[in-house]
Amino acid sequence: MKSVLMKPTAAAALMAALLSTSALTLAPSAAQAVPPGGYADLVEDVSPAVVFIEVEGKARTAQMDLPQNMPEELRRRFEDMVPGQNGTPQPRNGLGSGFIISPDGQIVTNAHVVAGAERVTVKMADGRKFEANVVGSDPMTDIALLKVDTDENLPTVSFGSTDGLRVGDEVVAVGNPFGLGGTVTSGIISALKRNINAGPFDDFIQTDAAINRGNSGGPLFNNDGQVIGVNTAIISPGGGSVGIGFAVPADLAQSVIADLADDGQIARGWLGVQIRPMTEEVANVLGYDTPKGAVIEAVTADSPADDAGLRKGDIILQFNDTQIDELRDLTRAVATLSPDTEAKVVVLRKGKERTLEVTVGTLKPKAA
Repeated sequence: MKSVLMKPTAAAALMAALLSTSALTLAPSAAQAVPPGGYADLVEDVSPAVVFIEVEGKARTAQMDLPQNMPEELRRRFEDMVPGQNGTPQPRNGLGSGFIISPDGQIVTNAHVVAGAERVTVKMADGRKFEANVVGSDPMTDIALLKVDTDENLPTVSFGSTDGLRVGDEVVAVGNPFGLGGTVTSGIISALKRNINAGPFDDFIQTDAAINRGNSGGPLFNNDGQVIGVNTAIISPGGGSVGIGFAVPADLAQSVIADLADDGQIARGWLGVQIRPMTEEVANVLGYDTPKGAVIEAVTADSPADDAGLRKGDIILQFNDTQIDELRDLTRAVATLSPDTEAKVVVLRKGKERTLEVTVGTLKPKAA
């Protein structure tokens, strides 16, 4: 069944892709059963630290061309209905969610929530509002870090480890769907390490807890009130929750946040190769049950790969301790290394394995 993948934000620009998914039959985890009496105590504890984010972007006019032969009265009515269509620039507004991780006002949300923002307003559950600055943003993982200036100690929530999570564990999502304000939904972990083809860091927690537009950047809690994920995307044919939502795992989010907090930038490793998957035919010739590794199609001149002696046609089987079974294994293994780090690369060249040493470079950010 084809569905639309959307970032659950109320902003006009939403990322979409066609995906297929299959149903899973799941049993609840005994270790993460619904707390006696429900989630009221947990929600009471964590809700003060969950915030609602209002974003105002650059003003622009609508980009829709009206038919030249459209009757004047109909044209006038259309221009009145569509902001910016009459040539008057209109600000782009969006809504999202977030959560406070430090008493001095560090707030986590999604990168797509604050993309292109000129003004970010954070509203707390008790009604207080703060202007927020975007400390840094990482589109590759869709994580952003905000900061508000306040002399007060703000309520916080803490991260929990994603190690040990199991399909069937109970989870709770808190956020700002459709701008309604504090809303709580519950469900289970439907799948782990889900790849939705959004980027090299796809490793999502899938949940059936209702996530909608405006939930973007909000926390996904375990039964101990710890954040185990940052709600990021949904599959939805019509824009509402159909029980398939995705969250960035807490362990990945924490590493990105720590890097952003340092200087607002993410420093990632770069190898300098173009790669493609191994074909079934090549796998059969080599005696593999299934294709694996990353086949080098081209090596960038004067790149770390070039300096290390990697060649076109080499098949990368291992990068440091990471076995390369599919392309994203390599891209993630390289990108998670700090620039100037030395690594060992095991390649298959003309039927023989070789180990090369490479010093990764710095991945240049894509132009906005």
